[in-house]
Amino acid sequence: MSSILIKSATIVNENRQFVGDILVKNGLIDRIDGQIDVKADQTINAGGLHLFPGCIDDQVHFREPGLTHKGDIHSESRAAVAGGITSFMEMPNTVPNTLTQELLEQKYEIAAHNSLANYSFYMGASNDNIDEVLKTDTRNVCGIKVFMGSSTGNMLVDNPQTLENIFAQSPMLVATHCEDEATIRSNLNHYKQLLGDNIPVKLHPKIRSEEACYLSSSMAVELAKKHNTRLHILHISTEKETHLFDNKTALKDKRITAEACIHHLWFSDKDYEAKGNFIKWNPAVKTEADRDGILKAVLDGHIDVIATDHAPHTFEEKSRAYLQAPSGGPLVQHALPAMLELYHQNKISLEQIAEKMAHNVAICFQVENRGYIREGYWADLVLVNLNDPWTVAKDNLLYKCKWSPFEGTTFKSKIIHTLVSGNLAYSSGSLIEGKAGKRLAFSR
Repeated sequence: MSSILIKSATIVNENRQFVGDILVKNGLIDRIDGQIDVKADQTINAGGLHLFPGCIDDQVHFREPGLTHKGDIHSESRAAVAGGITSFMEMPNTVPNTLTQELLEQKYEIAAHNSLANYSFYMGASNDNIDEVLKTDTRNVCGIKVFMGSSTGNMLVDNPQTLENIFAQSPMLVATHCEDEATIRSNLNHYKQLLGDNIPVKLHPKIRSEEACYLSSSMAVELAKKHNTRLHILHISTEKETHLFDNKTALKDKRITAEACIHHLWFSDKDYEAKGNFIKWNPAVKTEADRDGILKAVLDGHIDVIATDHAPHTFEEKSRAYLQAPSGGPLVQHALPAMLELYHQNKISLEQIAEKMAHNVAICFQVENRGYIREGYWADLVLVNLNDPWTVAKDNLLYKCKWSPFEGTTFKSKIIHTLVSGNLAYSSGSLIEGKAGKRLAFSR
């Protein structure tokens, strides 16, 4: 049995902070106490550092298989671990799309050998694969992903009867990308008639508009209420949508939950002039009022979790004209530092960061024995120095695409150590490879 003793950390967990020691044995948290005096294989002096439960990112696109020039499971999981994300749930719009159980298991096989972080993969839904969707193992797969807006390949689900069937019959959580395709097409045609192909990126939030988001999100909520579906709406981008969700019911009892993403909590439409396509996401980054409204909803419980929607593209792809540039960007290495920056700005507490990036994700998805710092749980842990400033630059990026929308940003907080399933995977700027993360299990 290998063991790690963490000494004198300020532990941030379950809505409180306290100084203590943690003993890790054979991958699990063996003991938490004010002082632990035992001999361990490795001792980490964490005096002056804050210890968080490892972040669980419920929405990433790691691009493997088929799009590995942008990123792959190995490269992006390394960046995630360096950013304090110890577990991820990856999306099915790879090539080929993950629309069969066989293709789904192939991704798990790749991750078992190549992922430095713990992992799970969504089963994808299309207009014609309901039989495959219904075969999904609820204990070993995080959820079903439904694109109710444009996506790669055959993954736009726009057949009303198919949507009814998925919401009525899904044996597990259904995660949705909600943008109304007809509204987007109408808006795009309007601006093409005005401007031809010379549409500036600042019009992206007008094309992928508040109306497009709200129409689709409200439809998903209506379907979920009709069929009592376990619905999780991803990347809320408008203040208006936040009112669709309940903040009175205990999270464990909610049937409808929602996610906010880092970019919608950080950027606004005022940033398009400087950042251009490098902050082009779907759904779009919208107004400052939307950004502030989303954060308010995170704090008051209308929005339950914070994720990244990490979606790398090459620098060349993002440098094209607006209509040719793909949407998405890399975020896993900088998500926790960005949220800690909001803490330094007095916009969110450390306890709320742990809640929204770890505890609540575990509750929403019923992740087994992760998401908390508890005896008997897997040791997914992140040690942070809240006062060790550093600047994001190309030479410290771990993304395969080698760019970040945060380039030039100075963060006050730095990730010092990351443990994944009890293994020290990142330490003082260096990745420690050789031990893969584990497949997430779900208590369903």
